[in-house]
Amino acid sequence: MSDWLFDLGNSRFKFAPLQGERAGSVQAWAHGAEAMDAPALDALPRGDTAWVASVASMALTGQVMEVLSGRFAQVRVAHTLPECGGVRVAYARPEKFGVDRFLGLLAVAPAQQAVLVVGVGTALTIDLLDADGLHRGGRIGASPTVMREALHARAVQLPATGGDYAEFANDTDDALASGCDGAAVALVERSLRQATALLGTAPTLVVHGGGALPLLPLMPAADYRPALVLDGLARWALHQCGCER
Repeated sequence: MSDWLFDLGNSRFKFAPLQGERAGSVQAWAHGAEAMDAPALDALPRGDTAWVASVASMALTGQVMEVLSGRFAQVRVAHTLPECGGVRVAYARPEKFGVDRFLGLLAVAPAQQAVLVVGVGTALTIDLLDADGLHRGGRIGASPTVMREALHARAVQLPATGGDYAEFANDTDDALASGCDGAAVALVERSLRQATALLGTAPTLVVHGGGALPLLPLMPAADYRPALVLDGLARWALHQCGCER
């Protein structure tokens, strides 16, 4: 038997075996907003302890928790704390700080260096952690995917997908891709500049999330860590700081 890590996001479900202080080989699939297909849930592993982090809807979280409770001897749910694993959260009300963002910080904390953590999923999240493990705050914006979908919803003639990035595009599809991807990258670049001014040193840029890949060519200095939240959940399991059953 074994322990497994489960990251239930707003649009994707990822899981991996717990291997030491990190996640093992990751499996992932997209899901609906309120429910997941039964065949997918039937394929989930069995084991000793399921370590779970969720920012999904209560309905979907409940569905997944019910299945995991039948497959694991115990299920432990991670949540944000003011301090854990060398990370101190900037929020006055830490429970309002998303557990996925918290676990991302927990994953990078062992390096003991300034890090700007960027998550590209349904939302674009940016968080600054200094070398002492103090979270200096962050930003939340719309991801490029959500920007495209929002434009399409208001102006159906604007396609929700397609196009390639160009600094000055010469067709609508490319202009949309360039504008939405460029807006996300510009926010990251501004955050890097402001973080450098605040800390007196340039932070390492760490990027994760299902929507990160198209942005990576525009951020050549980025360290891409697709399993960052699961790695943070692995550290949570190691420290077991305030887990809920």
